[in-house]
Amino acid sequence: MSASFGAANTAVFTDPKLQFQGSHGLRPSASAHQLRRGSGLPPCSSNTSVVSAISTPVKPDTSSAPKRSKVEIFKEQSNFLRYPLNEELQTEAPNINEAATQLIKFHGSYQQANRDDRGPGGKSYQFMLRTKNPCGRVPNKLYLVMDDLADEFGIGTLRLTTRQTFQLHGILKKDLKTVMGTIIRSMGSTLGACGDLNRNVLAPAAPFVRKDYLFAQETADNIASLLTPQSGAYYDLWVDGEKIMSAEPPEVVDARNDNSHGTNFPNSPEPIYGTQFLPRKFKIAVTVPGDNSVDILTNDIGVVVVSDSDGDPHGFNIYVGGGMGRTHRIDSTFPRLSEPLGYVPKEDILYAVKAIVVTQRENGRRDDRKYSRMKYLISEWGIEKFRSVVEQYYGKKFEPFHELPEWEFKSYLGWHEQGNGAMFCGLHVDNGRIGGTMKQALRQIIEQYNLNVRLTPNQNIILCDIRRSWRRPITMALAQAGLLHPRYVDPLNITAMACPALPLCPLAITEAERGIPAILKRIRAVFEKVGLNYKESVVIRVTGCPNGCARPYMAELGLVGDGPNSFQIWLGGTPNQTTLAKCFMNKVKVHDLEKILEPLFYNWKRKRQRGESFGEFTTRMGIEKLQEIVEKWEGPVKATSQFSLKLFADKETYEAMDELAKHQNKNAHQLALEVIRNFVAAQENGKAE
Repeated sequence: MSASFGAANTAVFTDPKLQFQGSHGLRPSASAHQLRRGSGLPPCSSNTSVVSAISTPVKPDTSSAPKRSKVEIFKEQSNFLRYPLNEELQTEAPNINEAATQLIKFHGSYQQANRDDRGPGGKSYQFMLRTKNPCGRVPNKLYLVMDDLADEFGIGTLRLTTRQTFQLHGILKKDLKTVMGTIIRSMGSTLGACGDLNRNVLAPAAPFVRKDYLFAQETADNIASLLTPQSGAYYDLWVDGEKIMSAEPPEVVDARNDNSHGTNFPNSPEPIYGTQFLPRKFKIAVTVPGDNSVDILTNDIGVVVVSDSDGDPHGFNIYVGGGMGRTHRIDSTFPRLSEPLGYVPKEDILYAVKAIVVTQRENGRRDDRKYSRMKYLISEWGIEKFRSVVEQYYGKKFEPFHELPEWEFKSYLGWHEQGNGAMFCGLHVDNGRIGGTMKQALRQIIEQYNLNVRLTPNQNIILCDIRRSWRRPITMALAQAGLLHPRYVDPLNITAMACPALPLCPLAITEAERGIPAILKRIRAVFEKVGLNYKESVVIRVTGCPNGCARPYMAELGLVGDGPNSFQIWLGGTPNQTTLAKCFMNKVKVHDLEKILEPLFYNWKRKRQRGESFGEFTTRMGIEKLQEIVEKWEGPVKATSQFSLKLFADKETYEAMDELAKHQNKNAHQLALEVIRNFVAAQENGKAE
């Protein structure tokens, strides 16, 4: 593409009747190599001839043109994500048209309608905004601004996502520019948080002052910068062209501009993405060996820091091909774990990542969005062919994958040393939803102590840079707001996750976030009935549809929306998030869950091997055997109730406490521990006075 493809040719983009030819943007199945072959240039030549867009008749000859989804047409005709979004934002209507709805995703927003509020006036339109926070980093100023925006323009809550970002729900179209501009001017961004491009780059949220963690987080920042859209449309629309950006590291600029292996569109406003960006969303995570807080194997690209014996990073292992989304009862769609691609020295990581992205850009399917993720390309080609093509864009051979230790899920909840004299405190947030008293308390603490914040991939929040002298007053303030130390939180809740689902997500088939509190209480009751210890837990994830936003296919027990008030049940994930679950049953009504779970948990308790998790047990038993167990279930031989915390003298006391707890949306154990803790705190305060 030529550089003149910008302002001078705006009319070409803004006339929806015009089509284009001659650039990759219109011929997604034709690779850069194929285009160069047509010009007589070698496949990886950097001296690529400039190709300009040419307007053509309304009904061109398309007999040989590859089939493309209409989203590809929207992207192509958008003038790099401007048209018709800009025009639609200026209308009085509460919503925007189909093309603009697709384009605003790239800017970090989804148009939604409240499915609980469908009155005679039609749909209740609103917008969700998602921020982009590499590594989950949130500066103090940005947190306070997001807190204010949630109250002034949203529904009064902040939501933490499974990709270390914020979501604001309930923004009206007339307020979008104000909210977006405020975020941008407050050290934040929403650019690329949604859409067909690289999404937020994950990294361990823990603010450890360690070489490997710091290097992983720095690398995540650099990858995020490398793959951020460059055309300026984002700033044109939301802050009237004002460029509010920090300077990029020179290595990022060099990697983006390098075209020595035919990766770029020369003279294009988008040298990596071109006019059509990627076939579908693209997810990247960076971590250190052993730390699987980021669900590394579920990403399109997983990057792992490799250090020498002195702890100095010297390179990276790279995984490729993970992804969660699927479609019910279409077996050609599936969740997939990534697999090893190879090792690169640390100075090459940006070039290697870029080469992988370009391979997907050139070869990923653009005709059917169900199959557009990179996992399907790798499944079709196999890893050897995929590696070979990536190496052409990388310009080198990948070195052999380095051996890694076992992965371990790390939540980073509770109090920890940072390594520089300060401390951090990880707080569990049920389903990532911050509101009410919790929201007020966090605001007060973060503002009073001028704390920076990190968001985790498990929808939790970390308060950073806490002086030791602040630990006690902060602990007391958190406890009073219901933000408990993890040892006081039900173990089932600690690892549970759910997507927002109803009422706002248009894809939701059934409840997830609103339904999971009751589901977890019912599962706890089943645990008690079959005699499982209170401290035992199972990784539970619930989604309202099969797209897998809460990564249910990695859960030991995954519940996936499969119709009104019904779920598919998936079993077999592992606590360290390294094994895919398998579909166990379809269309199980939510009120029938106990009929399925009681025999499964009872047999796990009775027949598990030493140290065997629920997911490992179900995998060893196999789907058919488990189905037989459920079908023949007539109840436990002797149902028992165990109150293993020994907080209750008898069953009557427990039941009275349980009844009181239900009114506070808690369980008996939580309430009892809160009473004890508050009593102790009151005693200590009395002594101090």
